[in-house]
Amino acid sequence: MAASQDIDGLERALGVAFRDRGVLREALVHRSYIHEQAAQMSSNERLEFLGDAFLGFVVADALMRAFPGVQEGDLTQLRTALVRKETLAEMAAALNLGDYLYLGHGEAQAGGRHRTTNLARAMEAMMGAVLMDQGYEAARSWLLGLLSPALQRLAREGPPQDEKSVLQEMVQARGLSSPEYRVVEASGPPHKRTFVVEVRAGDVAGKGTGRSKHAAEQAAARAALAELRERV
Repeated sequence: MAASQDIDGLERALGVAFRDRGVLREALVHRSYIHEQAAQMSSNERLEFLGDAFLGFVVADALMRAFPGVQEGDLTQLRTALVRKETLAEMAAALNLGDYLYLGHGEAQAGGRHRTTNLARAMEAMMGAVLMDQGYEAARSWLLGLLSPALQRLAREGPPQDEKSVLQEMVQARGLSSPEYRVVEASGPPHKRTFVVEVRAGDVAGKGTGRSKHAAEQAAARAALAELRERV
C-alpha cells in the first residue's frame, strides 16, 4: 500500500502544482500494488515509457549545448552517466519519492521504497507525468533544474568510472583470470540492507561494502584496482 504521505508535500518537493492529480498518482503506482490489490487503476509503466524518451531528448539537447565540440562517442558516455538508474534513483531519493509509492505489501516489506530500480522507474514516470500535465516547455525547464547538479558534476569530473569494467580490462591485459564476485555478508533489515562483496582475479583480491550488491561489487573492484596499481 502507499505510504501515508500528504500529496501536497510531494508537489512542494517537486516544485510542481499539478492540474490533474490523477496523472501524478498514476506515476506513483508500482505494478505490485495492482497485482496484490486487484486495483482498478493503471501502473506507472506507460508514464515511465514517456518519461524515458523525454529524459533522453532533454539530456541529449542539454549536453550538445553544454559541451560544444565534444564528439559523439564522448557525448554518449556523458548521456549514459545522466540517465543511468543510479543517477535517477539519487534524484528520486532527494525528493523522498519512495515514501509516496503505491506498493504491494510484499514489495513494501522487501524494501521496495528504497530499491534503486523502483526509484529510477518512478522518477522516469514522474517526468512523463509532468510532461503530460504541464506541457513541454514547463516540463523541460523543471527537468533541467533537477539535472543541474549532475550536469555540473559531469562538467567538473567527467562521467563516473565503472570500476568493474576497468578491473576486467586490467586483469585481461595482465593475463589473469576474469574477476569473480561473491557476497560474503548481508545484514540489516530488508529496507536497509548492507552487502559485503569479495572479488578475486588470480592472486588479486578486494573487498567492498555497499547498500546494494552493485555498489558493493564496485567497491570491491575499486579495492582490487588499488592493489593492482600498487604492483606497478
